[in-house]
Amino acid sequence: MQLSLADHYREMLIIRLVEEQLMVAMTSGLVSGSTHLCIGQEAIPVGACSVLRKDDPLIATYRGHGWALARGVSPVDLMAEVMGRDSALNGGRAGSAYLSAPLNHFYGENSIVGAGVPVALGLAIACQRAGDGRVPLVSIGDGAMNQGNVHESLNMGSVLEIPMILMVENNGYAEMTPSHALTAVPAIARAAAYDIPGFETDGNDPIAVASTVAKAREIALAQSTTVLVEAHTHRLAGHYSGDVQAYRPAGELQEKHESCPLARAEEQLTQDEVTQIRASVVSYIAHEFAAATQIPAPSPEGAFDYVFSS
Repeated sequence: MQLSLADHYREMLIIRLVEEQLMVAMTSGLVSGSTHLCIGQEAIPVGACSVLRKDDPLIATYRGHGWALARGVSPVDLMAEVMGRDSALNGGRAGSAYLSAPLNHFYGENSIVGAGVPVALGLAIACQRAGDGRVPLVSIGDGAMNQGNVHESLNMGSVLEIPMILMVENNGYAEMTPSHALTAVPAIARAAAYDIPGFETDGNDPIAVASTVAKAREIALAQSTTVLVEAHTHRLAGHYSGDVQAYRPAGELQEKHESCPLARAEEQLTQDEVTQIRASVVSYIAHEFAAATQIPAPSPEGAFDYVFSS
């Protein structure tokens, strides 16, 4: 069933407010270590997950909170995990950059740039051999297109005719360097090099993303091929939690805020719709965060749990 713009807006707002709440939690000392937020990129996971099968395997980068939430992970579980609490996800052991939710067919994030692609390829081979109609999607940043294992996986996916979707979230920066300063050709140009289909989409429009991913999934299965999708968006937070973004040109952030997924959706919805959705989601996330802070830290006695297989 095709989601309405109001439905997409609600899902994107949940992701935005969770990330903003985690930003506050970081400054309050409730989060340890580095955290990578997807503020500004919400339309991509929301649009994509709205047309994927619920059991299609999903892998994200270390900027993957939005993908987990869009796949159905509850905000309370995700925020508790990021804060290192004994969450229902990974018991506080994964934190921000490694969380996973197998019950939601979200097979996790990966802090090694591009390393999720060969993992997704393995899942795709398993799905193909099972003949169950599942198509894995793996998300990477544009900077990861310069990683060798990504190219090896694309080549292997093409040669072996493996149905898989590679989603490139082009947010304009590879860490702190503008994408154009590191990459000779856009990500979409690589599709032809491997003789696989490639599509570009507006990564700030969840409906455009949904349409493109639905087409990519259909082609991946029908033609037994890996498909590359490049979604153009922008990161509105720092690359990581301590990034002061001194590398940005003056005025860039303000300009990008005005065209971000939430701002664009709000322009198309009525004021009553925006007010009602915002009030509901603000209350919901406040409740979820309060519940997350009540979850205790993992017990030291369980430090070796899940480390070894019996």
